[in-house]
Amino acid sequence: MLLPTMDGRNRNDIHAGLKVSIVLKEDQRTGRRTEGVVQDILTNSPSHPHGIKVRLESGQVGRVQEVLP
Repeated sequence: MLLPTMDGRNRNDIHAGLKVSIVLKEDQRTGRRTEGVVQDILTNSPSHPHGIKVRLESGQVGRVQEVLP
């Protein structure tokens, strides 16, 4: 059975150490995704329609599109 994938719009689903796929600001037009591990959560609100903004351990900042297994 496949588990439902979390899409990254709810802050409660995101935490440090989680592997995610994000879209960087400069890639928003193309939708190109970058994978990495969450270091910090930058969005304060409980949800965001475009995805919760995070900083990856690599230092890149973007909005979570998908939580990876």
